[in-house]
Order: sequence, then structure tokens, then C-alpha cells
Amino acid sequence: MAADTAASPSDDVLRRIEGGIAWITLNRPEAGNALTADMREQLVAWLEESSADLAVRVVVLTGAGEKGFCTGADLRSQAAAPPRPEGAPDRAVGDAARLIRTGWQRLVGAVLDCEKPVIAAVNATAAGGGMHLALACDLVLAAEEARFIEVFVRRGIAPDAGGAYLLARLIGPQRAKELFFFGDDLPAVDAERLGLVNRVVPRRQLLDVAGEWAARLASGPTKALGAAKYLTNRALESDRATALWDEAVAQELVTGTEDCSEGLAAFAERRPPVFRGW
Repeated sequence: MAADTAASPSDDVLRRIEGGIAWITLNRPEAGNALTADMREQLVAWLEESSADLAVRVVVLTGAGEKGFCTGADLRSQAAAPPRPEGAPDRAVGDAARLIRTGWQRLVGAVLDCEKPVIAAVNATAAGGGMHLALACDLVLAAEEARFIEVFVRRGIAPDAGGAYLLARLIGPQRAKELFFFGDDLPAVDAERLGLVNRVVPRRQLLDVAGEWAARLASGPTKALGAAKYLTNRALESDRATALWDEAVAQELVTGTEDCSEGLAAFAERRPPVFRGW
């Protein structure tokens, strides 16, 4: 199957769909792959498209170059504000919060809500919102040289991009506050020890390992994987009754898929299943 390639208007974000894998690459290596507003919107659009596209069964997110996976927001790039009435302040109450909600929070939400598994292949520094973008992914692979940095305290600002929500759930509040309070560089091996990273590999092997993991997921029962993602994410904030209700509903929905029928038939016939993604 030929690859389906696309790029943002400025080529700052690239996408290639091949073999059921959507490879999305942040392509501003000279800027540490810091995100402009246009890049952020393109990422949201492609993640939302991936949920509905039957040709996409897994997403891999990585960065170009060796300087950064994503070093957060490009503060020089801001979406144009609507015209203001005469005499209105440059920033009204609610403007900044709205910018956060519709910007980085929306991007992190798009990763969490994507119906397909999302793998982060962290090639270098993931800082600020870039760290949270990686941690929102379902699986995180990191190059040995990669670092994770909660830079917010260094700038005198509060964490955003869903950071407190993600970190408290991944490693607990005490460890999360240590990272937020001190803002120290966290090497990839330490991030793996804390449970923020699934596996650390030599940089030269990063995309190969990401491709191997993605190929396994792309050949799996896509709807069952999506249900597993949804249930796991929901379980972190649901009471027992809600979690078990969600589980029962998901089980009923997934057992109606062709992949479930194939999986059961393959088990009975003692052969490997061939899942198609629906």
C-alpha cells in the first residue's frame, strides 16, 4: 500500500500514513520543535481525523532532529485575537484562561480522546507543554539522550497543558510536586524508573522500536484496543460502579465487531487471528 503523506501549510508538521500507522513528526528542529498555534491546530485536526479513519490503526508522534521532541509553545506565535471595541483593554478577564483551554488543553485532550493508540517516540528534550504532550500518549518510548523538564517554575508560571492532571495520575501527587517545584531536568532513565516512560532505547533505534510497537498495534483488534484505552483512562477518575458499568457496555459493543468474531474463530481453529480493525 502506498504511503499517504501530508504536511501543514508551512511544513512544520508532517504526516505519513502507511501500513495502518500514522507517523506525525514535529518538524521545527532548529526551534526544538516548539509548537506554533498553527502547528497545534494541525495536530488536533490530524488526531481527530485518526479516530474516524479506518486506514489509521495507531498513531506515532515524534520530533525531527536531535535538539527537542517538543520544547513547549513558541511564545512568539499567538493566534490572532478578534477586533476589540474602542477603549477595551488588551487583555480582558477570561482571555488567558480561554487561550489555555482552547490551545494546549485541547491538544492534550485530542491525544487522550483519540480512539486509536498513540505512541510518543521522544527523540530529545520534552519540556513544559511538550513534556505533557508526550505523557498524554498511551505509550512512551524515549531515546537515551531525552530529558523531561517541568520548566514552568523556572519561568514563574503555573503548570498548564494538563500537567497536574497527568502527572498526579501517573506517579502520584508527591512525585508530581517534586518535579513541578524544582523544575530539574529528568533524564530518560529516571523517567522510566518513575513510570513516565515505558522503555528507553538508543536514539538510533528509537523509530525502529516505535515502528515495531506500532506495527503490532496496527495488526491488532482496533476497536478492542480503543475500548481498553477508554476504560483505562476513565478508571482513574470513576467510582467502582461507574467503572464496572463502562466495562460492561464496552464489552457488549466490542463483542459485536468483526474482529471479535475473528478472534474467537481463530482461537477455536487454533490459528493466528487476522484482525481488520472493525
